[in-house]
Amino acid sequence: MSNRFIGSRQTTVAREIELTGTGVHSGAPASVILHPAEADAGLRFLVTQRGRVISDIEASVHNVKSLTLCTVIGDEDGNTVSTVEHLMAALRGLAVDNCYIEIDSKEVPIMDGSSATFVEAIDDAGLMELSEPRKFLKVIKPIRVEDGDCFGEIAPHTGFHLDVEIDFDSPIIGRQRLAYEMSPGVFRHELSRARTFGFMRDVEHLWKNGLALGANLNNTVAIGDDRVMNSEGLRYPEEFVRHKMLDAVGDLALAGLPILGAFRSVRGGHRLNSLVVKALLADKSAWSVVQAPKVRETTPASFAYPTAYAGSSY
Repeated sequence: MSNRFIGSRQTTVAREIELTGTGVHSGAPASVILHPAEADAGLRFLVTQRGRVISDIEASVHNVKSLTLCTVIGDEDGNTVSTVEHLMAALRGLAVDNCYIEIDSKEVPIMDGSSATFVEAIDDAGLMELSEPRKFLKVIKPIRVEDGDCFGEIAPHTGFHLDVEIDFDSPIIGRQRLAYEMSPGVFRHELSRARTFGFMRDVEHLWKNGLALGANLNNTVAIGDDRVMNSEGLRYPEEFVRHKMLDAVGDLALAGLPILGAFRSVRGGHRLNSLVVKALLADKSAWSVVQAPKVRETTPASFAYPTAYAGSSY
């Protein structure tokens, strides 16, 4: 058995992964291709149009443009990608440090409303270990953000701890709270299959505002007045809070590096998650970048930009 520090090197996907589906808000066809990337590339969305990359958007909280029902990132030219959180959760949850995400639409496909399809595809392709040490964003002092009757906070911790509490005025959901010490195994088994959810009473309002046009019982847990409308029921006990935890993993991934810290949110969501990350990064005394212990050098893997990216100007 190797005594090398587990998870000490950066990773990327071992081969290209293509996924197609529908945008949950647009209702339009959407596809993504996950490409291997070199060390320190991070997670980046390459927006394509007619086979050419028109925008390279870093998956960063600094590029967040909207947080209405989903997380939307974009550039200064108006190019945006929405509903990034479930894919970001899968990448960060499985400890993928570097990946070029080629996308030909304005929205990441919703798949089944969870991260499960992304996780299965990444597991099938496997990960490639790179020669560079993994870097972390280490929380040095607590940061707390209050937003009405909601609050979120992040504090020093040796790993990544997630504690999420929700409280809905619905007998189907009510108050739920779960906490986990996160790892790829925990994310895969405890969170990845938890689906997004919505109330039947809100559907008409959402449609009138051009939202949830692609939502259906195949990708959303629909909540009626007194029951879950999906014939198969729930996938987990407390699936609702598990999905909020999944969202938090994806939103916190926009810090840019895996976090060493303990995150807690109460009655939060995309907006609160983003506010906590922004507040943390804004206080340079609250964090530092650290790297895993150095390991024996190996020959680094060769990488090429996606075909559409090579030689592009934008």
